[in-house]
Amino acid sequence: MNVNVDKDAVRAYKKKRRKNIRGVFKSLMIVFILATVSFLFLAPIVLTITNSFMQQSEIKANYGQVFATDSNGGKTYVSEQVNLKFIPEMVSFEQYKKVLFESSDYLQKFWISIILVVPIVVFQVLVAVCTAYGFYRYDGKLKHIIFFSYIILMLMPYQVTTVPNFLVAKGLGIVNTNWAIWLPGIFSPFSVYLITKFMRRIPYSLIEAAEIDGCNDFKIFSSVCYPLSKGCMASCAILIFIDYWNMVEQPVIMFSDESSYPLSVFLSRINEGEIGLAFAVATIYMFLPLFIFLYGESYLVEGISYQGGVKG
Repeated sequence: MNVNVDKDAVRAYKKKRRKNIRGVFKSLMIVFILATVSFLFLAPIVLTITNSFMQQSEIKANYGQVFATDSNGGKTYVSEQVNLKFIPEMVSFEQYKKVLFESSDYLQKFWISIILVVPIVVFQVLVAVCTAYGFYRYDGKLKHIIFFSYIILMLMPYQVTTVPNFLVAKGLGIVNTNWAIWLPGIFSPFSVYLITKFMRRIPYSLIEAAEIDGCNDFKIFSSVCYPLSKGCMASCAILIFIDYWNMVEQPVIMFSDESSYPLSVFLSRINEGEIGLAFAVATIYMFLPLFIFLYGESYLVEGISYQGGVKG
């Protein structure tokens, strides 16, 4: 009797041990896969930042074949292996010195990007939250038709609406001005759709309670809907900033003067003879969106997970 009990206990112990080993192996595989994917995503960012501290001669020695041109000015075939280096042999700030102090072009383009993007972020969110409140509060066939039109416009890529936007801007006489970028951005349907879907999760009992207390539409909006939608608005602001910070087609089409181009367009036109500047300027360029994303990550998650006063 005791022998059978001992055998059963041993078998159960071995079975549990094999199960634990499989669980540990499975966890290690998941960690390895996630670490590999994370490395592949982060490698270009880390490479750009670390290479921005290299000397010009070291950058040419490692990547010169990539940027080499033939006698006609065209690109040459990369016949040699490119040496990807994450750690510079000697840390140098000469690239940043030239970008920040010796050349005004890069900082000028940086501030042009700020001037173009910040008004779009601020006013698109304001327009969107007011429009979303209208979609949330009032019902009718016309509302559904307009909201469906917003969805259709949101699904269309920018390339589809490029010609209509340019024709409208030309008709209004705002081509080669910042308004040609601001107006289509401010009235973009993306934030309207996102905030409307969020507001529809707000329990209508809160609105009824506010109406019983004698609140008008403005009071309901400012005291109920607007405070509850702050997380979603912050999420929209982050996504809008990243989207328009990287815009290329809009400035190229709407501006004929290259001096009006933002840094996103100017990055591809950096002098090929100064490869190191490309890394330094790219690092400066991506610092702001990375800072905003890392600082606003909690708001971004909250805006997605927060559902009408109850966190999911």
